[in-house]
Amino acid sequence: MTTTGMVTDLVRQIAGEHAEIVGLMGEGIDPHLYRPTTQDSARLMQADFVLYSGLKLEGQMGAALELARKQGRQIVAVTDGLPPDEIRYPSGAVGHPDPHVWHDPVLWGECARRVAMALGEYDPANATDYSRRAAEVHAECTRFHEHAAQVLGAIPEQQRHLVTAHDAFEYFARRYGLTVHSVQGITTESEPGLQDTNALVDFLVDQKIPALFVETTVNPDHLKAVIEGAAARDWEVSIGGTLYSDAMGAPGTREGTYLGMLDHNVVTIARELGSTWEGPLSFFDVAEDSKMETENHTTAAPKLE
Repeated sequence: MTTTGMVTDLVRQIAGEHAEIVGLMGEGIDPHLYRPTTQDSARLMQADFVLYSGLKLEGQMGAALELARKQGRQIVAVTDGLPPDEIRYPSGAVGHPDPHVWHDPVLWGECARRVAMALGEYDPANATDYSRRAAEVHAECTRFHEHAAQVLGAIPEQQRHLVTAHDAFEYFARRYGLTVHSVQGITTESEPGLQDTNALVDFLVDQKIPALFVETTVNPDHLKAVIEGAAARDWEVSIGGTLYSDAMGAPGTREGTYLGMLDHNVVTIARELGSTWEGPLSFFDVAEDSKMETENHTTAAPKLE
């Protein structure tokens, strides 16, 4: 059993046919606020193995996970084992780590190795398969990162400000040289205060920031107050697009996969912040172009002299 969509996607890629994966949280579910139902708790008790994101992301599930652990279930956080110096501890959230690690594909690739190790210890007969698949996931995350670094690196310096509903993108921003400004902190469990809203309005007006981004799992009303506050000071701020922060898109869509979700965010941010990258913005367009070039090269008829 898995918790968030990002963890479910990761575990499915690594476990493959060796396990039946059941994810608790679907499209648009905020893991900060998710409370397990009675049925969820029963399913946790029946699961052989439970993998969750960790770093207090699933804050409302702590008691249920601990009870399952005491009952002999294998409970593993996919973020366990990441280098301590890679984990963010925001100054405004004492003792509370920033759990949004998946927005950094380099770190998420490392989480793949943690999943393979945990599954291999539980199921040694298939450990080689788990390790091989984790290496493939890690390599794909690395390729995605290299592409994203090119696309986002071409955003002009004065436009490298990412304004969002809550502080979910610091790992992403750290990896790609952006600065995040948000109306809420790293968790959505508390409502933003008037002081937070006014501070963000001041920043938008003073720096002439033209756009902000809504998130699929966060109430957009919080940002409406910011937009209205800026308008009252004669500065127009628009919605630059919707980002996937704490949940993936609908199953069966590209955004319903981890890399598809991240790719959507990269393309949306690059377009709105004015990236000057001249190649394809989407990682998948690059991959498709590369595939077509390979096929054309392979099928090209030999030249007769």
